[in-house]
Amino acid sequence: MVIPDREELLEALRAIHAAIRDAVVFATERQALEQLAEAVAEEGGDTIFAIDRVSELTLLEQFAELAERWPMVLIAEGLGESGQVVLPAGTPEAAAALRVIVDPIDGTRGLMYQKRPAFILTGVAPNRGPQTNLTDIELALMTEIPLVKQHLCDQLWASRGEGVGGERLNRLTGIAEPLAPRPSQATDLLYGYGSISRFFPGGRDILAAIEEELIVQLLGPQPPGVALAFEDQYISTGGQLYELLMGHDRWVADLRPLIEPLLRERGRALGICCHPYDVCVELIGREAGLVITDPAGRPLSAPLDVRTPVSWVGYASPRIAAQVGPALRAILEGRGLLVG
Repeated sequence: MVIPDREELLEALRAIHAAIRDAVVFATERQALEQLAEAVAEEGGDTIFAIDRVSELTLLEQFAELAERWPMVLIAEGLGESGQVVLPAGTPEAAAALRVIVDPIDGTRGLMYQKRPAFILTGVAPNRGPQTNLTDIELALMTEIPLVKQHLCDQLWASRGEGVGGERLNRLTGIAEPLAPRPSQATDLLYGYGSISRFFPGGRDILAAIEEELIVQLLGPQPPGVALAFEDQYISTGGQLYELLMGHDRWVADLRPLIEPLLRERGRALGICCHPYDVCVELIGREAGLVITDPAGRPLSAPLDVRTPVSWVGYASPRIAAQVGPALRAILEGRGLLVG
């Protein structure tokens, strides 16, 4: 099964992303930070803030129209307890041609405080029923939602087996220029960015200790007065992928679900972690030459839903993957966090 009229669908999705981006930017230009940062619900394993409701409204309007041409199961936060809806309304789930998973704002916290851009993420797979997986995604699109003071914003897309396309839009002139991602060509980690995600309280000490052990193993002990490697905690999976795609980072790992047993021993819950909608555009990374796997080094696999916890690792190149991957897996196995 393949996606019908894929190029036409991509253009329609790009227009939807532009509409969501413009609606969110319009809201951030006109509302106070405190209004946008108000927590309004808990859905899909995450906190929903007022700024999220802006994107969700546009999302439903636009995808309802799109579904007249491509009947779909739409999967996203804000769609009730199930996290999905079949469009057009009344269509049997089995009759839908597509499963479309969307994060309308990935990076809400950074954007609502105007600290860092967020991203709209969309992955499209043929409808194979509830068992449809990340591995089935054939079309992916990510669009940057810029800060109010930012005039350039990027959009990247990929169709399975066809590489990556991209544009950089100048919001002041309305002119878009072609954009080609270029992952880092570095051959090791020295003087480069890379990190293990530890955005929120809970288990930060465990995750930091794993990262510290990894860096020492790969680069040796820290000499006085020198920084051998750097880290960047971008609270957005789409943002992390973007940093890899643009050559800013050499590796990134989100291992939060793996440490849940250790947190339980401390009497603490896991809290927020990565979900399939956060990584639904990993196809873009792989088409650009990134290596993206689960912590065991296998292809990233998860059902298309809003609740499944996902751990993932991204590398700028096979060479970086060959250095970091085995060392990271050995450390995780040694701590009892990875079996086999």
